[in-house]
Parts: sequence; structure tokens; C-alpha cells
Amino acid sequence: MHTDVIIAGAGPTGLALAHELALAGVRTVVVEPLTERVEQTKGGTIQPRTAELLEQRGLLEAMQDRAHERAPVGGHFATLPVPLDYSSWPTRHPYPLSIRQDLVEEVLELAALARGAELRRGRPVTGVAQDADGVTVTAADDTLRARYLVACDGAHSTVRKLLGLPFPGRPGTFQAVLAEIRLASVSALVPERAGHISGLTRHANGYWSMLVPVGGDRYRLTFSLEEQDQHQDQGPVAESETADALTAVYGSDTRLAHVLAASRWSDATRQLERYRHGRILFSGDAAHIHPPLGGQGLNLGVQDAVNLGWKLAAAVHGWAPGDLLDTYQEERHPAAARVLHHTSAQRVLAAPKPSEDVAALRDIFVDLLRLPDTNHYLAGMMSGLDASGRVPDAELLTGDGTTRLSALLRSGRGLLLDLTGDHPLPPGWSDRVDRVQAKPDHQLTESALLIRPDGYRCWSPGGGPLGAALTRWFGAPADDQHGSAARNAV
Repeated sequence: MHTDVIIAGAGPTGLALAHELALAGVRTVVVEPLTERVEQTKGGTIQPRTAELLEQRGLLEAMQDRAHERAPVGGHFATLPVPLDYSSWPTRHPYPLSIRQDLVEEVLELAALARGAELRRGRPVTGVAQDADGVTVTAADDTLRARYLVACDGAHSTVRKLLGLPFPGRPGTFQAVLAEIRLASVSALVPERAGHISGLTRHANGYWSMLVPVGGDRYRLTFSLEEQDQHQDQGPVAESETADALTAVYGSDTRLAHVLAASRWSDATRQLERYRHGRILFSGDAAHIHPPLGGQGLNLGVQDAVNLGWKLAAAVHGWAPGDLLDTYQEERHPAAARVLHHTSAQRVLAAPKPSEDVAALRDIFVDLLRLPDTNHYLAGMMSGLDASGRVPDAELLTGDGTTRLSALLRSGRGLLLDLTGDHPLPPGWSDRVDRVQAKPDHQLTESALLIRPDGYRCWSPGGGPLGAALTRWFGAPADDQHGSAARNAV
């Protein structure tokens, strides 16, 4: 084996996974066809739950330093003009963070490389073969052998195509352009800073458009024609196409200086039926795509990576329970299916040129969003703060002083948080699980919590024996593992 895990794709999902694996001491190689990062906002929103996960790894501050200015306002549902109140959920991050995707990738790449992961750029995957012991990947001039391959190579995944896997779902019904641009001059119609999407969206002269300031003279421009020809050109985006849309929506005083990058996207919705095929697994857009509504895509992929990373590391290190990797499918497939479901609903409500019936539905939905219970429900769904098993980032008083739960999870290990001093860690798991005795703030009411490396609770008193939960999520005690290995050798 050249390495333990090969990751195809150096986007946010692949790099987040590389960091998780490297943190756990797993030899990891990332292969990426691009020779350098593309400076594009693209998935430019970090939702509160993703921010919490990044803080658990000590990565959030670097992203906050690179973020561009954004009004302190919540998220949105279907671009409707009522902000979602994320502060109705217990979190230290009640607003989305606006940051260019390439800067997210920069932070994750630096962190992964610092922990020992390897990144090989200019290496498109051209061949994949697996057997009972591992996977062989051909990437340009490299032929690599690893125990596992994880495809994080996007919506048009080469790995998925090489395996001939179906990608069931619905094709796109319209197309739009996403362009990273610089402006030479601006009119009064151009927003001065990022904020709630309803204040960034405009309809004029047959176009729907959203213009988001991302720092200096750079903007993220999204636009489409409200009336579309189903047979319209699918080719590259011409600079004149972007300039025409700018003038039509923001007036002749808004002049284009330069197009840094531009691409087309659609509202296609698809999802793999299974995320694991033997020793090959799928994460991020390689596993699921959906309309880019509500700032979900980057977050869904990073959360895939954090869920998978420690489980795959456990399999590599040999202590994973037999079905631990299967829980990746059990937990993340429904999470993505939920996003596909609600972005499909948003797609109807956010139609650039709604029918009379849809316009009436939008009016009623706006009224519903003003109701606290409705807003709370949708805020939890769109932010990820309603995730089952999520533990708030409580302040804790330990023998070493005051700390926060997120700081105790930076090691990427399991955590037995003993809040009364009555819950010792049984012998045999100290190589995988830390025990910390602390006094909590008001957010934690249990006497103890067993928390997985990805920050989700998996046991509290009243939930059965602690040893059973430890075995379920962290494998057999070390002595049992050694005995089993000896018996197998005989």
C-alpha cells in the first residue's frame, strides 16, 4: 500500500476529509486534476452547524479572518424576505459566515498538510480498480494503491462514472450563470455589502440576478433569463453575456472590468442510492446534487467529511466495530435526502417568474415565516442546528480552568464528559476516548455524556450501560482486541 486512503478531489469536502484522517494518524493522499485553486466564491456560505464543527477542530478562526463583510442577519428560505432567526437555537454562531470557497479550501488545505496529508495537483483520475484488500487508482502518471478510496470529485464525479454507477434523480429545468467578476464602476443599484438574500436579488428587463460584494471590487454575480429557451446554448459563458446582464439589471453606470471565472449551473437534483461500494466511498457533490438554494451544498459536503473521517480512520486502525462504516450511509444519506427535498420546495417558491398560483403561495409562506414557531423550525433545518445528537458548545469548568466543549474535541478522539465525577472511563478505551471531569453551564443538564469524535452524543445515563455504548462506537476494549488478534493468528 502506498497510503491508507486516497481522496479524489481537493474541494472543501475532500480537504475536510483529508484533515480529519490526518488528525487521526491515517496516511492520506489527495489527487486533484486542477493545478491550482480557482479563485471563486461558489459555495460561499458557512452555516452555523458547519461553523460549530470547524470550531471543534480549531479551523473556524482562520476562516473568520478570511471572510468578507456581511450584515448580521440570519439565513433565508427560498429567497423570501423574512430572515431566519438562527439565534432561536442554542449556538455561538447565529449568523452565516460569508467567505469565498477558495479561501475555505486554503484553510483546509494548510491544516491537512500540516498534519501530514499529501496533495498531488494536476492528477486527474483515469482508472479505478478494487479488490478484497484495497483500491488501485491511476491519476495521470501516478498509480497509487490504498486500502480505501473516497470520491469527493464533484457533481460530474469521474470515479462515479468509471464505476458505472447510476445517479438517479431529476435533470435540470433551467440554467443560470455564476460569475466571479470585478467591476470598474457601480450604480446606486449595486449592494454595498453582503446581507440577506432578499436584498441582493433583482428582477429587471427579463433577467433575474443576485449580486454579492465579496471584498474590494470583487463580486459574485448570479443571473438567468426569466424566460428560457430549453435549447439555449450550453457552452462557455461569454464575457459579453455577463456584461449584458449587468447592464440590464444594474444600469449602464455599472461597468464590468473583468470576469475572473464563470460557469453554468442548473437545478438538477440527484443522489446516489449507496454511498459505499466496497472499499470506495462517496462524499459531497459526488454523492448528491441539488439546487443551490439556502447555502447548503458546501455545508452538506463538509458535514459528510466530518462524519466519515473518524469512522474510516477507525477502520484503518483496526478498532472499528464491524458495521461502523455502514453508519455513514445510515446517517448521511437521509441528511442529504432532506436537503434535496427542501431545496426542491424552495425551487418552486423562488421561481424567477412565478405563476399567479406560486405568487399567492409565496405571500402565504411569507406570513408563515413571521410566526416564531415556523421560523424556528426552518431556521433549525437550514442552519443544521436541529441535527439529532448535537451538543451545544457549553462553557466548562475543569481542574485546569475554564474551557469550552469545542476545545475538548480538537484531538478528534471520543470524549466522556463526566459532569458529576461519578462516571469513570472503563479500562480498555483510553487509547480512543478521553475522559474530562467538569462542571457545566446551564446548557448541559445530564450527569455525563459520551460524545463521538464528530461532536454528536452517543450515550448519556439512562441510555443503557456505558460499556455497551463504548463498544458500539469505539470497538472492543483494547485487551479484547489483542486477544482476538492472537486467536485469529492461531
